[in-house]
Amino acid sequence: MLTSCFLLWGLLLSTAAALVAPQPVSEEIHGLERRQTCNTVTNRQCWTTSPAFNINTDYDVSWPNTGVTRSYTFTLTEHNTWTGGDGRTKIKAMLVNGQFPGPTINANWGDRINITIINNLQTNGSSIHYHGLRQLNTNIMDGAGGVTECPIAPTKSKTHSFIATQYGTAWYHSHFSGQYGNGLLGPIVIKGPSSANYDIDLGPLSVSDWYLGSMNQLAHRVMYTTNPFIPGFPGSPPNSDNVLFNGKNINPVGAGGSYQKFVLTPGKKHLVRLINTSVHHGFVLSMVNHPFQVVATDLVPITPVSVNSLFVGVGQRYDVIINADKAVGNYWFNASLSTAPCGISNNARPAMIFQYSGAPNTNPTTPGSAPTDARCQDALNYAPIVAKSAPVSSYSPAPGTTLNTRLTVDNSIARVFWPVNGVPMKVNWNNPTLEYVKNGNVGTMPADTNVISVPTANVWTFWLIQNNSSIPHPVHLHGHDILILGASPPLATPQIPGNVMRPYNHAVDGPNLRATNPTRRDTTMLPAWGWLLVAYRTTNPGAWLFHCHIAWHVSQGFSVQFLEQLSSIPTTMNLNELTANCNNWDAYYPANSPFLQDDSGI
Repeated sequence: MLTSCFLLWGLLLSTAAALVAPQPVSEEIHGLERRQTCNTVTNRQCWTTSPAFNINTDYDVSWPNTGVTRSYTFTLTEHNTWTGGDGRTKIKAMLVNGQFPGPTINANWGDRINITIINNLQTNGSSIHYHGLRQLNTNIMDGAGGVTECPIAPTKSKTHSFIATQYGTAWYHSHFSGQYGNGLLGPIVIKGPSSANYDIDLGPLSVSDWYLGSMNQLAHRVMYTTNPFIPGFPGSPPNSDNVLFNGKNINPVGAGGSYQKFVLTPGKKHLVRLINTSVHHGFVLSMVNHPFQVVATDLVPITPVSVNSLFVGVGQRYDVIINADKAVGNYWFNASLSTAPCGISNNARPAMIFQYSGAPNTNPTTPGSAPTDARCQDALNYAPIVAKSAPVSSYSPAPGTTLNTRLTVDNSIARVFWPVNGVPMKVNWNNPTLEYVKNGNVGTMPADTNVISVPTANVWTFWLIQNNSSIPHPVHLHGHDILILGASPPLATPQIPGNVMRPYNHAVDGPNLRATNPTRRDTTMLPAWGWLLVAYRTTNPGAWLFHCHIAWHVSQGFSVQFLEQLSSIPTTMNLNELTANCNNWDAYYPANSPFLQDDSGI
């Protein structure tokens, strides 16, 4: 594996406090009260009958108005030499309410969610983003520091408030210079209908790479050329020290920790909400002798599909149903790593246990078969229940809608970057994009804020992303689901010498684009040495990030922001809400901060 890393990074350069134990959740998920609802174990497709909301409702257009507000207070704290869920010491942890992962945000479809964030970090600002939530007409609540708000200064607080117009599984995380890799993240569960029936909702299962070092120290080595993790290959990332399942695993190199365990009820169908909350790793998830029935990709309900394994890239979520119809016993749930370059861990076989009720409290004895290596590529054959199609016949590639990326090294400043169209993004924490909008001076924004104007409302906009490198990238769009119209097939060995860029060829690739109801989600994979074509409809005014979700890469500038319907932003949201938080930040940074921004800031 080390040899392949040397080949990989050489090729890139040649192209220039406590853990929360998971508990099965009942019909009243985590204590939410019962509603007058038609959603039962024999009819999960229904939600309410009067008014009628169900699996066929287009939540981009309508959603319940419950009149219920769910309120949460998140206190962000900093811990040196913190003992994690594998029994080992992490140099620097940053936690939400003293735990990893942080508390689950639970709500019902149509509820209002209020989150008050208290920043008790010692020397860091922070911002909390709600990954996957559309934030319709509430871009100011998106929690992207330097874009939709100033960061929250130490000792200060800020409240986000928005309606859960979608349902399903999402997650929240810090959006401040890769900070979430220190632990600032947690699940979001919005209860709603399902495209297949189940008996028990087991709740979220987050799978995370885990690093014992502090993120700022690790990122510094990835970002600068002076001390890379593979000598002589700037930009090479570290191996993770472990892979945690809901914050827990054994210590793979010694004593300590324990396997995470979920309990299955024999004869019942269980909904499991899979979330990849990693810094870098993509995983192929599988369970011995148990297929997954996939019912949602990110927050998009789909026609149910049965699979034996599932690739989950960073930021992606899948709702799956596991049928406990096998012999009572204990079964391994495995997170396999690809031979392609989407992460390497010092835990060679990350796993947890699914235990049937009544089984002995022992480790499983059957390892199962290795799943198919997905080569760091997500499947594109899922059919959303609510069909949407973009006018693919009207698309033709153009420089203004093409985003090119590759790893670059600037030896004059000993830095490694992942620029888009030659420019690595860098935001200004003291003057976020919405502040420019508020002041009417968007035209003065620096070029390296990577703003792309999308002025027209209610039109389909197409974006071709091309990757001139051997690294696949999970790309995520804020504020929208994207239609995935096509992508290059994954290469079996992208990291070996001899591979070259496979650009989009409209004459060859155009006829194979998915014109009718393609896979839709908010995060998807950009193949190595290849292309990805996506589309979204401009129905949500705001400044929306579109970025790689590998923390090292977004820190190194792999991002743009779509400034959508600029003229509508001031009338859609109250931009005066920026002022108090930005005044607090301006009083803190840079004059009173011991650390200055040295990356993209997001």
